[in-house]
Amino acid sequence: MEKREGYAPWSLTRKAGVQSATVNGDIEVPQFIQPVLDTGFVDELGNWKGTKSSDESFFISDKALAVANGAAVLFPNTANADFIDMTGFTSLFYAIRPTRGGAVAVDAVMGPDSRSFANLTPVNPAVILRFCDNSEGSSGADLEEVFTDASETLVANVWNIYQIQGRTANQKNLNFNITNNSGGNSDIDFAFMRLV
Repeated sequence: MEKREGYAPWSLTRKAGVQSATVNGDIEVPQFIQPVLDTGFVDELGNWKGTKSSDESFFISDKALAVANGAAVLFPNTANADFIDMTGFTSLFYAIRPTRGGAVAVDAVMGPDSRSFANLTPVNPAVILRFCDNSEGSSGADLEEVFTDASETLVANVWNIYQIQGRTANQKNLNFNITNNSGGNSDIDFAFMRLV
């Protein structure tokens, strides 16, 4: 049965025969399943906003060549992608492929001052991002670093892949500062993939 009729609750008197009622007492009640595709919404200004979806593959930055021991490099670093816009994304994967195995330090920092944070410019570039975490187990009282990993040991010549859940959500001008602490020069590749 695809359709049936029911009585509108405000017009039972009409069905009872009182002809002064001004509305029809019959309403259609759909009885079938219909698929719905959600592709976005119209915001309060009337602008269409498409629904975000996770990146399907990694964005790979330009290789940083001969990064000295103790030196840092900012990623992403390509001409057309020198920051990560996390607007509408909650989590991300980042990946590092060094030519020399050993330790690195990784910090989530503000992106370049040539890019705005929404409509604010200039920003204070390369400073560690801070936020107030209201998740369970956090005091939520003080600002803390969005993401800081003081020492992560990487394997050479393979992609070392990590996930950050929630902490970088909706950052509009995000960079990663990677410090080579491997004990010698290393070429470093970097990639990222955003997740809804």
